[in-house]
Amino acid sequence: MADAERSSGPTGAFGGATVTASPRPGLHAARLGLWLIAGVLAIRQVAAVLTTPRADRLTALETWVGPDGVLHVKGSLYDSTRFTGTPFSGLVLKPLTKAAEDALGWGWIFGTLLLVAALGLIAARALPQPVGRRTALLAAPVAISLLMLSLPVRNAFWLGQTSILPVLLVLLGCFVVRGERTGGALVGLAAALQPTMLLFAPLLWCTRRGRAAAATAVTFAACTALAWAALPHDSHTYWVHHMAGVGLGGRADALGNQSLHGALLRSGLTGPLEITLYLALGAAVAALALRRAVAYARDGQLLLAVAITGCAAIVVSPTAWQHQLLWVLIAVVGRVGRRAADRLLWPVAVVAVMTLPAKMLLPNTPALHPLRDNVVLLAALAAATCVPFLSRTDEHYRHPIPTRYADPAPARWKRVPLIPALRRALTRPSLLLELLLIRVTYAAYSQVRLVAAGDRATAERHGHQIHSVERALHLDIEHWTNHAVAGTPWLNHFLSFYYETFHFIVPLAVLGVLYVRRPVDYRWARTALGFATLIGLLGFWLYPLAPPRLMPGLGFIDTVHGVQDFARPDYGAMTAVTNQYAAMPSLHFGWALFCGIVIAVVAPKPWMKTLGMLHPLFTVTAIIGTANHWVLDAVGGATVVGLGFALTYLLQGPRAAGAARGVEEPVLEAAARGEDGDAQQLVRPPGR
Repeated sequence: MADAERSSGPTGAFGGATVTASPRPGLHAARLGLWLIAGVLAIRQVAAVLTTPRADRLTALETWVGPDGVLHVKGSLYDSTRFTGTPFSGLVLKPLTKAAEDALGWGWIFGTLLLVAALGLIAARALPQPVGRRTALLAAPVAISLLMLSLPVRNAFWLGQTSILPVLLVLLGCFVVRGERTGGALVGLAAALQPTMLLFAPLLWCTRRGRAAAATAVTFAACTALAWAALPHDSHTYWVHHMAGVGLGGRADALGNQSLHGALLRSGLTGPLEITLYLALGAAVAALALRRAVAYARDGQLLLAVAITGCAAIVVSPTAWQHQLLWVLIAVVGRVGRRAADRLLWPVAVVAVMTLPAKMLLPNTPALHPLRDNVVLLAALAAATCVPFLSRTDEHYRHPIPTRYADPAPARWKRVPLIPALRRALTRPSLLLELLLIRVTYAAYSQVRLVAAGDRATAERHGHQIHSVERALHLDIEHWTNHAVAGTPWLNHFLSFYYETFHFIVPLAVLGVLYVRRPVDYRWARTALGFATLIGLLGFWLYPLAPPRLMPGLGFIDTVHGVQDFARPDYGAMTAVTNQYAAMPSLHFGWALFCGIVIAVVAPKPWMKTLGMLHPLFTVTAIIGTANHWVLDAVGGATVVGLGFALTYLLQGPRAAGAARGVEEPVLEAAARGEDGDAQQLVRPPGR
């Protein structure tokens, strides 16, 4: 798609707007679809708040302006430490308490909705030049959708916070209003509401916008002085006693405080040592971030410069609660990576961090708790100090090294593949991106699997249905097999160990070997496994099924968990957090069969293929012998795996067998570097 250059438009302190040519029909349809998605997300967010009981929604706003709120109390705003804003914000809100109280649940929510929409529109219009036509047309709905999905905006809606307003004021001052003094005044107003926004004053000064920097300082000082004159006791409490808000709100070491101060407290440091380290590290981060921001501002990436400064403000703030962390999401505009295959890593990581709970991003392992507890802080710190965003003068900024693709194998049907764009790259995908996507996908799979749990009566009724069908087909071998295994101690121990251990180890090992040795086959196998797992989730949802070991009266022995009290079954530590009625289809057998098929297809030696097919044989013996699945569950697992490979074939075409066998590691590395030579005989150009 040709690039549409920006024409002249209204300019603010930092930049201008974009004007693009009329969109092509395909882009027009995509744009309408994205706007529809943004509208649905906005409606869903508003409806989620309005349908919540009043006592459970807008709790922060209720704390301020409710009948007993701090803004109604004649004493200090900070007597209860529930109010965390500056004295100036209290001064502004006090006259609005009556109107806010009357409109609580409507006016505030729709006002927040308008602020989010304005924020997305401004960010989309402030993208660094040059911007392609497709990006210019689709940026606004994508930005608004991401904002609606982000945790800071969702918390602002839910709590009734004002944290979106300072971000919007900074963007208005930098990109929309005319005149440096007016823009600086808006930034100063944002700093009066959130003092760490003062970091933008040095950014303005160092980018030769001295009048804007001066206006920022003067506006901040004037607003603070006005609040001091009107609320002297509160101002003294905030600025002197609490040192610009330190100690207000929740505990500073709470997980919600994603600032450097909070992280140091969570690490066990306290007292003068923690304060000294916090001040020293905060000063270093601010200095380095401002230096980077100035460089990117002079490079023409003004929105990125603002985002880097905002991320530094998060790090150095004494308290940076979750609803104040929008700057990390704005940092997604930076481009990272010289290869086209690497371009998705930074935006996907940022969007994941800002839209998903930390427990979905990292496993619940004690060694990873310091990372998981500070994941947003680490993202802000990385954006502010070390992420290597490309300069616009870099030759790869607009033209990254293209991905080389395997020569497509001929398909049986003319219209296969249905989505030709899903071609198989010769080079490996980004390992960090793959690990992140695997972790998020598995966390979502586990959550959906748990939510899809049916009631016990339904699951047992389905169990009797399966048992009856198997008896009619003479497949009911579970009882005999289970008792034979239970009566053979060594076999019982082996199958129980196999059932509990190899379910995850073997698929991860297969994918790991493919990633290292055969990247083309890795993409093919990973996609098929993903489709099979998604189809399996539908089975759990639509047909909850009790496994044989949880069917009372049929005489099965639970060889893995021990004898069960069917009134209160106990499956160990995971009893409360697993869906014990997710038996149909059996993904234990499905994943094992997937591994066997992949090994049989790609392994070069016959003995390797035979060994690979032993895994599904051992697995089906284990799931039936331990009474964890019915025979028909294994049939269901085989069916979803077959559907997974079939969908992969339909969407991506046949596996590129020739390229997968013929591409050796040196050729792969040459293809990754974009070199010519023999590699050209094995790859296709980026276009089809």
